[in-house]
This record gives sequence, structure tokens and C-alpha cells, in this order.
Amino acid sequence: MLVRKVKIVRIAVFASHGGSDLQAIMDGCREKKIRGEVVVVISNNGDSLALKRAEKEGIDRFHISEETEGGKEALTERLLSVLDAYRPDMIFLAGYMKLLDPRILERYRDRVFNIHPALLPKYGGRGMYDMKVHTAVLEAGEKETGVTIHRVNAVYDSGEIIAQAKVPVLPGDTPESLRERVLEREHLFLVEILSEIADGKIRLGETAL
Repeated sequence: MLVRKVKIVRIAVFASHGGSDLQAIMDGCREKKIRGEVVVVISNNGDSLALKRAEKEGIDRFHISEETEGGKEALTERLLSVLDAYRPDMIFLAGYMKLLDPRILERYRDRVFNIHPALLPKYGGRGMYDMKVHTAVLEAGEKETGVTIHRVNAVYDSGEIIAQAKVPVLPGDTPESLRERVLEREHLFLVEILSEIADGKIRLGETAL
């Protein structure tokens, strides 16, 4: 009897701080909710909890930044070198605060995704992250907010939107309470969408390797 081998999608995760989205992805892979595997974690912050989470899971991890590499050009070369070594099928930016160089985006065209805690195109762009987003949503008097997953291009939060999940803004919400509720939905949502990517329901582009 011929047994068909199921492809496991190789995921590289970039993260800058707490890594709660990274944890959700690692848990989703371990629990077989995502037909994938986190093969490498990269952070521009040597003190990030994301690196500690990866270490705990036994996943290879790297602190790579302009400071560690001595400039933007060297940073890009180092990132490309690491990615070439691990050959991910896709890159997921889980709270990564830096723009990727166009050479990386070209090599992994339509294979780089980001998650944002608002319903883009609202409340996106440079400097709009975490509490700044939730504060802006409340100050604008919005009745709903949510989570957006989009492909990454060379401009912050402007790539093709592939999925969104709505979260209501409740009377009496503070930025902190709204953040907590959005983050709870975010963790579930990214597992749902990564599962669809791994299963081929959401297409991946061709790598330029």
C-alpha cells in the first residue's frame, strides 16, 4: 500500500518582545492544529522573551540586529544566511518591529506574513503597535476592532490582507482590557489562518531560492 507523505510546512518566526504569538504558533504545531513546524526563531532583541520561549521548546534561535551585525547591509546578509540554512516555506512576523529588506521580501515573495492588532487599513503604519493601537481605537470611538493577518511588503502594514477577525469594543473598555481581549482572539486566529496556509487553502508564492 502506497502511503502518501504529508508535507510539513517549515515556519521561520521573527519576534521582538514577549513572543506570545510565537508561543501560540509553537503550541498549534505541537498539538497538530497546524501542519507545520517552527524551524527557527529570530529576534532583533537579545533580551526578548521570544528567544527564551524558543529555547524552552528546543528550537534554534538567533539574536540578529543592526547592532550585532554592524549595520543594515550586514544585517540583511546575516538574515539571508540564516534563512538559507533553515529553508523555511514561510516567514511569520509575530510582533517583529523592523521592516525587512526588499531582498528578503523578494526571495520569499508572498511567503512573509504579519499579524496586526486592528482592522487594517485602520490604525496601521509606522509606530502603530500594541497599546498605541488600542488607545487610538478607543480615542476614535470605534465600536469594533480586531486582528488582521496580511502579506508583508516594503511599507508597514500595507500588504495584501488575507484574513481579519472582529472584536467588539465594549462600554468601559480601557486600552489594557481591549488589548487583553484582542490578544486572546489573536492567538486563536493566527492558528486558524496558519492552518489554512499549511493546508494550501491560502496560497504561498514561489521562493526565489
